[in-house]
Amino acid sequence: MINAAYLHIPFCEHICHYCDFNKVFLKGQPVDDYLAALNKEMLLTLQQFPTKYVETIFVGGGTPTSLNEQQLYRFCENINQNLPIRGNIEFTFEANPGDLSKEKLQILKDAGVNRISLGVQTFNNELLEKIGRVHQAKDVFHSVENAKKIGFDNISIDLIFSLPTQTVEDLKETLEIAFSLDIPHYSAYSLIIEPKTVFYNLLKKGKLPTPGEDTEAAMYELMMEEMDKHGFRQYEISNFSKPGYESRHNLTYWNNDYYYGFGAGAHSYVNGVRRSNIGPLKKYIEQINIGKLPYFDEHPVSMAEQMEEEMFLGLRKTEGISISEFISKFEKNPLELFEEEIKDLTHKKWLDIRDDYIFLSKEGRFLGNEVFQSFLGVV
Repeated sequence: MINAAYLHIPFCEHICHYCDFNKVFLKGQPVDDYLAALNKEMLLTLQQFPTKYVETIFVGGGTPTSLNEQQLYRFCENINQNLPIRGNIEFTFEANPGDLSKEKLQILKDAGVNRISLGVQTFNNELLEKIGRVHQAKDVFHSVENAKKIGFDNISIDLIFSLPTQTVEDLKETLEIAFSLDIPHYSAYSLIIEPKTVFYNLLKKGKLPTPGEDTEAAMYELMMEEMDKHGFRQYEISNFSKPGYESRHNLTYWNNDYYYGFGAGAHSYVNGVRRSNIGPLKKYIEQINIGKLPYFDEHPVSMAEQMEEEMFLGLRKTEGISISEFISKFEKNPLELFEEEIKDLTHKKWLDIRDDYIFLSKEGRFLGNEVFQSFLGVV
């Protein structure tokens, strides 16, 4: 069953220094042609891979709210017409604090969007400028206030730590301001410097003063402590929420379930096959206009890979992996299948086993990537 859909809007009015997502400057782009192609892709995909209903929709980017009001209205209308939506859907839109007008918020609300995810990153205006963001801290307050007035109560913000020149004290101040917003969900990621970004080029030239691993670990520790203190449960390595406000869409990925991916550069996992779409806009549009699905790559996932993915994706969740559910899904016991790896990781105190669950210890959360790599190529 395919219960989730991701849609990609690749347009940005500004490109951030750390971003390696599939995105282009908005100005001069064939936005209307792209939205028409995206509409066709949904129709073609649903014909080939039908489902009864979707329970979560996530529109990301790029900057989805960089669309003008007419485009935004039409895009939302297409989603509602094409996807079989269930009543209790979680429908998320990503947005930048600086470009979220009341008019756009109202269009989203009227279209059934019920969750807003704001790319905030930090409340330090100097740091915002350094990382290539164009909004300021005051814009976040304004956007959250407007969203609440329009009727959104499920609001999330993204934060990034370990930014160039950022200190633990900076992060503490950002968290204090973040908690004053009175919203139910936060995502917090450490900065990863990816190739083909401004930051990557600066790093190669020795011109990017990053805080270092010890400071990054201290920041993550502070993040976990402060979130817990303020009543936010860490339900995944980088995500914290009030009860009932966990991101159901992102849990699709961590539960290793199927999902549609629509748009240039989008990824999908449908009926045992992982696919990635063509990234360049022109090629993506051309492919769809000749009636073909815009796949760049298709990878049938073997049973061995499925079991390994179940482990390293599921361990991202604080509750971890249910042993009984793993057995029900694959007819194999993970404790036997990954006996050596689990023994080694529990000996290092990076993994714990309690009742029906295998999960990361607190220490293991700091070393997640090392833990996950242990399960690759084992089966």
